[in-house]
Amino acid sequence: MINRMVLQNLLHRPVRTAVSVLAIAIEVGMVMLVVGLSTGMLHESAKRVEGVGADILVQPPGASMFFGLTQSPMPIKIADRLVEIPRVAAVAPVLFQFNSSGGGIGLIYGIDLESFSRVSGGFVYHEGGGFEQPYDIMVDDWYAKANHVKVGQTLHFLNHDFRVSGIVEHGKGARLFIPLETAQDLTVAQGRASIFFVKLTNPGFADDAKAAIGKLLPGYQILPMREYMSMMSSNNLPALQVFISILISVAVTIGFLVIFLSMYTTITERTREIGILKSLGASKAYILEAILREASLLAAMGIVAGFLGTLAVKKLIIASFPTQAVDLTVEWALYAAVLAMAGTLIGAFYPAIRAARLDPVDALGYE
Repeated sequence: MINRMVLQNLLHRPVRTAVSVLAIAIEVGMVMLVVGLSTGMLHESAKRVEGVGADILVQPPGASMFFGLTQSPMPIKIADRLVEIPRVAAVAPVLFQFNSSGGGIGLIYGIDLESFSRVSGGFVYHEGGGFEQPYDIMVDDWYAKANHVKVGQTLHFLNHDFRVSGIVEHGKGARLFIPLETAQDLTVAQGRASIFFVKLTNPGFADDAKAAIGKLLPGYQILPMREYMSMMSSNNLPALQVFISILISVAVTIGFLVIFLSMYTTITERTREIGILKSLGASKAYILEAILREASLLAAMGIVAGFLGTLAVKKLIIASFPTQAVDLTVEWALYAAVLAMAGTLIGAFYPAIRAARLDPVDALGYE
């Protein structure tokens, strides 16, 4: 009987029910999408760096784990000294350039095609080929698909026009590549590089090579690839973790307030109805259970709607921005569901207590 009464109460007020479900769905969606977008960007970026094929990354002192944030590029001659270290097979200097064109922010790699190919194993060309002129650019297939780019087309980056010389397979660091010397000229950084990708004869020698490079370049940031990959998570980025926590808190607060207001006003409207139930012998526990069951049902409906809405938004994001990664995990889906359910029950608890404590005589006389 209590379940039928709860269901009838929800159906009797469809607009309020829909608003409550929507609020909880937004809460769930915000939690999942915020985490999915942030972790997706981190993981996708890390996978592309790993795809370069290097075993060790060498950056200047104080460099950020986010490539491109350093303002102190290193002398490119360091590459000649790195190659002399035992078990180093190849070294590729790269100069980063920020790209804010095309509706997004990313990195353009300024590369020496020969050395970069030795480290990475070479590009797989879908169309066209390598650089032929100083202002040639190569783009990966995902970027080409997202922006409808063709070989021979002119793209405007860094206040210059570049001719697309080739479309390459994605997954080798950046999505855009220009000649290293051109990147150096554009930034007045002749003879300098932002990072050195170091390829070893065997990845198992990474620790020995790191120690040797550390002696050669004291104070420089030297990261084996496995260490870099382990660092690329939100847990290792305090600022990102704080950002995620703040947005999750906002989402939970929205859900809590909407449920609190909805249940409070519902109980105010049902004061006479509650009085009738209590006069018929309904206990405080019965009233409390009915209110909390109604809130739980709202939460369950909102959670399901949130899951479905999140999947729909993910498809929309990927359709609109094919290069954007969104990682939706079962772990965070469960976490979002628990947060939504807990926030809903907490928001409904005070109104439920208030309803259970109503005096039957006063309630029956309520207008």
